[in-house]
Amino acid sequence: MTGIQDNFDPDLRKIIRTKKQIAIIPVGSIEQHGPHLPVSTDSDIVTEVAKRVAKKCNLLLLPTITYGVSFEHAPFFNLSVTRMTLQNQLVDICNSLVENKIRKIIILNGHHGNQKALSGVAGKISRGKGKISVISYWHHMETEFDHAGFAETSLMLAVSNKAKMSRAKKGLVTDRMSAEQKSKVSKIASTHFIKATKTGVWGDPTKATKKDGMRILSEIVQNIAKKVSKLPY
Repeated sequence: MTGIQDNFDPDLRKIIRTKKQIAIIPVGSIEQHGPHLPVSTDSDIVTEVAKRVAKKCNLLLLPTITYGVSFEHAPFFNLSVTRMTLQNQLVDICNSLVENKIRKIIILNGHHGNQKALSGVAGKISRGKGKISVISYWHHMETEFDHAGFAETSLMLAVSNKAKMSRAKKGLVTDRMSAEQKSKVSKIASTHFIKATKTGVWGDPTKATKKDGMRILSEIVQNIAKKVSKLPY
């Protein structure tokens, strides 16, 4: 793994010249995660996943973009950018990587609300020279994902010491909902998270553990690494 911000110009140019280098850009968000997780949760998790994938696959690791599209969390706290702002920033970064002879780029997504913005990046890269792959990390775990619930809280316990478990409380639990009910509440949450969850927590964080988080994290990294190994140049 090479962290781009920790390197020097001559070294980076040598790395790029000597092999087909793949860059990975983690993208997170700054938004509420209930009373027990920090607003940096999405950015913290995706940063750690990216570090581990970069190390395992020998990727060029770029700094995390910590601001995402999180307007759906209002009036809970969020620092959001528009879909086009995020997309344009990534287009500029990817075009710059292409100009520096790095044409294979992975955008690693850590927040559900970013997906539409990220999906449009590939079509805007100059002259089609860059090959962009967008990977949302939660698609590579068997445990059902949530928001500040069991899965996400376990991951935070694994990657940081920021979780305050004494504040953790059960939120919206969909286990007994029908597929139709789940679809309906998901649609509401995509625009007004507070109307769907009341507390800002989707799931039950009270049973989360660091051990579970390490297991889920390892699974995510292994599965993403396998996908990276199969990406064509």
